[in-house]
Amino acid sequence: MKTHKPLKTIKSFKAPASNGESMNVRAHVFVSGRVQGVFFRSETQHEARRRGVKGWVRNTPDGRVEAVFEGEEENVKSLIEFCRRGPEGAVVTGADVIWENYVGEFRDFEIRHGYRF
Repeated sequence: MKTHKPLKTIKSFKAPASNGESMNVRAHVFVSGRVQGVFFRSETQHEARRRGVKGWVRNTPDGRVEAVFEGEEENVKSLIEFCRRGPEGAVVTGADVIWENYVGEFRDFEIRHGYRF
């Protein structure tokens, strides 16, 4: 299995500024480390549904976990913090977060299988 080179720092592009009101955001997240085979996807799905966050999560061929989160800013940020820790058994070495424009395309949070380029 090909492994992704561990990141030395956790990268995060700045989240959109909010005016104190609840606003919907979208984050594209790549998590590195020992994150496959430790129930990372199923625990992320559970945590996302608990927070009302929509989107998906999947394993990538290079050993990372990739996810897209959409929902209220506070809930998405909380889910990103969960990903930076990971479930029991995971060893997270990095989390890249790319803030994108909110789309509102998801009805639920799903685990995706396979990877399409």
